[in-house]
Amino acid sequence: LAGGAMLVAAVLIPVPARTEPADVDASVADLFGDRPVRSGRVDMKVPAISENGYSVTLSVEVDSPMTVDDHVVRIAVFAEANPLPDVVRFELGPRAGRARVQTRFRMADSQKIRAIAEMSDGSLWSAESFVVVTLAACVV
Repeated sequence: LAGGAMLVAAVLIPVPARTEPADVDASVADLFGDRPVRSGRVDMKVPAISENGYSVTLSVEVDSPMTVDDHVVRIAVFAEANPLPDVVRFELGPRAGRARVQTRFRMADSQKIRAIAEMSDGSLWSAESFVVVTLAACVV
């Protein structure tokens, strides 16, 4: 009887789905192809410790003049431990005036967050940060 109860509990208790860093790399490759991603030009602000994974603030700013010839085309954010590693994508253009975005998102666990900016010349720039989450979200 006890074994049966444990089996039922094991099936019914939700367990967070985890992605591996390889999944993030595959998501990045799906979006940007095999172009090299360089570190720099991207400033990502996310709290080092988040007490609640249900609403984590994030802002990303890219060093760009945002002119017709030199602007940010896309900013994508990836989280290595979320069930879906591709967190959010922003499409920008020279008329945006400033390459800065801000949002809130859920985090399944403590993990590395990576922001990648695609420039109009095709180059990719990134920043990453590790966030400690005390109350996880994204439980499947």
